[in-house]
Amino acid sequence: MKVSSLPADDDSCGWFHLSKPRSPEPAHRGQRSARWVIIGAGFTGLACARQLALNFPDDEVVLVEAQEVGLGPSGRNAGFAIDLPHDIGADDYIGDIALARTSLKLNLAGQSILRDLVDQYRIDCQMKACGKYQAAVENRGIAVLDAYRRGLEKLDQPFQMIDADELPEHLGTHFYRKALFTPGAVLLQPSGLVKGLADNLPANVTLYERTPILEVEYGAKTVLKHAHGSITADKLILANNSFGMRFGFLQGRMLPIYTYASITRPLTDEEQARLGGKPFWGAIPADPFGTTVRRTPDNRLLIRNSFTFNPDGRSNRKYNERFVRRHKASFDQRFPMLPNVTFDYTWGGALAMSRNHNGFFGELAPNVYGALGCNGLGVTRGTVTGKLLADWLAGQRDGLIDFLLQTPGPNSNPPEPFLSLGVNMNLKWGQYRAGRES
Repeated sequence: MKVSSLPADDDSCGWFHLSKPRSPEPAHRGQRSARWVIIGAGFTGLACARQLALNFPDDEVVLVEAQEVGLGPSGRNAGFAIDLPHDIGADDYIGDIALARTSLKLNLAGQSILRDLVDQYRIDCQMKACGKYQAAVENRGIAVLDAYRRGLEKLDQPFQMIDADELPEHLGTHFYRKALFTPGAVLLQPSGLVKGLADNLPANVTLYERTPILEVEYGAKTVLKHAHGSITADKLILANNSFGMRFGFLQGRMLPIYTYASITRPLTDEEQARLGGKPFWGAIPADPFGTTVRRTPDNRLLIRNSFTFNPDGRSNRKYNERFVRRHKASFDQRFPMLPNVTFDYTWGGALAMSRNHNGFFGELAPNVYGALGCNGLGVTRGTVTGKLLADWLAGQRDGLIDFLLQTPGPNSNPPEPFLSLGVNMNLKWGQYRAGRES
């Protein structure tokens, strides 16, 4: 089958350019075979490749990336390694307590894996275990925080409610009316992290970058064809999120949603003093369609909001030009004391969402496996599912693997044109209803 759409992220991502430069691995040329071949060198693919190499030290593991590592979605998110579950469909944002506890275990396992690797290889990715704020300004957002507080109490997780008069000591800005602080989140520079993970893979992993797969032949073995040759896999693992649909699986079950961010130039010493607050922090919105804000360890401010549905999974630079104006308006509302601070970069990044917020884990077809559908938790959930998929393929079982195998996976979407109409209307309505949260 032909692969009908290929990753095509532009070069506008600030995280990519601000992280430590690296030399990409060469693209593949010619023909080769391997027992294990993984498509996608993001958080999931990197974790799976590493663990397969450790579980099968005598096997060669081939990891294929269509673009350059750090340039794709794993390097474009807001840099939150989230620990807590957050079920936006539940009244208290926790929902079923048993499910929430298992989700918490998965997220904490993903955090632990990343912390250990960053420490072991001294990866330069600004990793800070500083927690996160969930901040609100609208009455609706305040109600969300109160509901989530009740859920966290049920889950027996620590938190702190911070009122408006205390928030400037934390965030500098007087914009928000209330925030819920949870101490377990980890903040990081995502492109720097995935670059560092790729540069410290086990010796029996071969990484090919800039090698987009154009055609696939499935059978007893899978043949992956590209512009300069082919790779034959005894066992194929898909870790390419919504592009898994382009390989013939989970078609019509994932939604490539893009969200957009801008990051400023570094603040001067005088601007830092004017802003005040803590030297680095991250705040997510109470409303899921609101604005995420970060102050980074190198004294930049990041604004992330706005969404588009890109059915082909590819970026479109016109949206960067459109949404940077919205980013500037959101910035000015929150930081009126910084009128002369400009953005250095604006970019979009993909989320592989599903309508029921479930991903896929397990066997897709004979000798084809996948961990697909990050649903906005790619840093932690992608890391742990990639590792656990490799453990399962090595014959291991535990409670987390069993949980993932029993998950029903993404549900079906309506057919086009109803899908695009419905998703786009929902995105526009959600952003409008967010009000000042956006």
